[in-house]
Amino acid sequence: MRWYEISERVEKITLEQKGLRPNVDFYAGSVLYYLGLPIDLFTPMFAAARVAGWTAHIREQYADNRIIRPDSEYIGPRDQTYVPIEERSALGREVAS
Repeated sequence: MRWYEISERVEKITLEQKGLRPNVDFYAGSVLYYLGLPIDLFTPMFAAARVAGWTAHIREQYADNRIIRPDSEYIGPRDQTYVPIEERSALGREVAS
């Protein structure tokens, strides 16, 4: 819990003082550390997670010389109820597989 608590504190102070929230890699570092991944592999792991997005940007750039940068604000449905997979319809299970 030590690294998670430190991360939470850093996030809180940064938000209060600079109005900035961390990106996903901020907490991913703590998770990778807890999982026992060697620290020198953190950067390759972060990069691997971004390859699909980088590739999409390259394809957009080649297609019409423009990169689309969507807002990060979630606008989808809220307050969705979680249904365990074993309780979902047969059609839903086929789609989820």
